[in-house]
Amino acid sequence: MHFLSFLWDPSEGINLGFYTIQYYSLMFVISFVVGWFIMKSIYKNENVSLIKLDSLFIYMVLAILIGARLGHVIFYQSELITEDFFSIFLPISTVDGIKFTGFRGLASHGAAIGVIIAMFMYSKKVLKQPILWILDRVVVAVAFGAILVRFGNFMNSEIVGKPTNSDFGVVFSKIGEDFPRHPAQLYEAVGYVFVFLLLLFVYWKTKKSKQRGYLFGLFLVTLWSVRFVVEFFKKSQQGFEDMLGNTLSTGQWLSIPFIIAGIYFMFQSSKKKIE
Repeated sequence: MHFLSFLWDPSEGINLGFYTIQYYSLMFVISFVVGWFIMKSIYKNENVSLIKLDSLFIYMVLAILIGARLGHVIFYQSELITEDFFSIFLPISTVDGIKFTGFRGLASHGAAIGVIIAMFMYSKKVLKQPILWILDRVVVAVAFGAILVRFGNFMNSEIVGKPTNSDFGVVFSKIGEDFPRHPAQLYEAVGYVFVFLLLLFVYWKTKKSKQRGYLFGLFLVTLWSVRFVVEFFKKSQQGFEDMLGNTLSTGQWLSIPFIIAGIYFMFQSSKKKIE
């Protein structure tokens, strides 16, 4: 019927016989591992003790997972607080009996807030550097992780795009559909590839990376701009957009403050002397 569309019906993960490795979980693991190596090269370049890198890994893992989960609950599924509280942090549902569900629902906006809070604590307790010093560097690794997380969403057939209303698109048969949608997850992942490469180039090849706050600001502006644009092609995830009108999605409303903050940090960095 849709001869120009692509039928997408992947397995749930890599079946090892005794255990199935979920693609989404695998993307998270790869993100943290590659992120560790990215930060290792940065720490070596900055002559920072690698002993402090282990602590950074722990702070990042906890910040991203806890922040992303809380962000989803607060921004998109606040009813869980009163209807199924234990499912917020436990892989179970207590509605109509206790049943295992796995962890579902993570929000990148919540992860971003979690990382900022965690980096503040890390910079004070471990690194002994201003918070913008670590934020300017850790965003390179975070941008890479964002690519894989969105690819993991595509593998899971979640956070899908709007119908294309044409023969073009991806048919997500895993969720019981027979019509093509925009592969919004891939649009976003490709956008994040450019964000990652840009940050990598600026850090290693320009003096802008020495202006405190510039890289962090650039990250906020570019990554959340990508998110803002892709939201036009993404199926609504509800949240509080009904409260603010349907002109923009919840993801877009949440992206705007990050973009504004990014512009501020980039502007402020230009006033400071290069280190």
